[in-house]
Amino acid sequence: MIGVLSEGKSCYPVPMPDIHVLPIALVNKIAAGEVVERPASVVKELIENAIDADPSRIDVVIAQGGQKLISVSDDGSGMGPADLALAFSPHATSKLNTDEDLFAIDTMGFRGEALASIASISHAHIRTRHRDEEGASTELTTGGHEISASGDSTQDVRPCAAAPGTTVTIRDLFFNTPARRKFMRTVNTEFGHISEQLNRLALGHPQIAFTLTHNGREVQNLPAADSTMQRVRDLFGAELAESLLPFSANRESCDIAGLIGPPSAARSSGKWQYFFLNGRYIRDRLLAHALKEAFRGLMDPRKFPVAFIFITLDPADVDVNVHPTKIEVR
Repeated sequence: MIGVLSEGKSCYPVPMPDIHVLPIALVNKIAAGEVVERPASVVKELIENAIDADPSRIDVVIAQGGQKLISVSDDGSGMGPADLALAFSPHATSKLNTDEDLFAIDTMGFRGEALASIASISHAHIRTRHRDEEGASTELTTGGHEISASGDSTQDVRPCAAAPGTTVTIRDLFFNTPARRKFMRTVNTEFGHISEQLNRLALGHPQIAFTLTHNGREVQNLPAADSTMQRVRDLFGAELAESLLPFSANRESCDIAGLIGPPSAARSSGKWQYFFLNGRYIRDRLLAHALKEAFRGLMDPRKFPVAFIFITLDPADVDVNVHPTKIEVR
């Protein structure tokens, strides 16, 4: 590369450093910069992994807005020691095997980078036990395994007592990335983002029970629901739920259904609009615009309709691998 100074002055060639392969620890930190924006990002990734394990309940425990502690426990399928040994390895996943799998994704997680990225900027620990085929006990028993990772180090898998399912515990998030830690907001602000992430995931999966505990106080307890209406009622109250109107439609290979508020329930922001595609919360300007156009002339144009909209498509018709946090799709 030849360097040229301003005002027409020449300079000697500027030597470029040699190309080299980055250390895995640095690769994981770079990935963390894309995936882990704040504690709520960690909560989202861990709950998505838990959902993929087919649980009946997920318990989330937070301390100090997630900076000190994030713990996500499920009673799902769990892992054996061989799988657990790879859990913190970059791009290790049970959800993809071939190129074709990437273009027909029907799981919440799939890239296998979240745990490695999170562990690179925290003190991480996983305790897990395979769910028994028949009548699994919920008690702590032998047969479980655990593993810890922090920064660029990962310990060996160890046997331990564990209940069926998996518990992932993250402590001291951003302990080795002070620039990211400096931009953390107040505890209440960060916890608000965590609560919103749980709401989105709970709405998309009403069959799963959720609890959320912050600084030792349970702030959310959502029993498993047999309908979206019941989950909306549990999250946002009976007054809003009873004002919503159910709808459904089908066109070719697209199913759409949900709950929508009347013009009188319109709000001053779009935060009360929830769009889901195959159970995944998404943001999409076209969908939001279409919803608002449907209310043209029926409400104040400065307001936004309340809606919970669920779209179902063949996974082969959806590309969810277009955004680091998977919140945008094509």
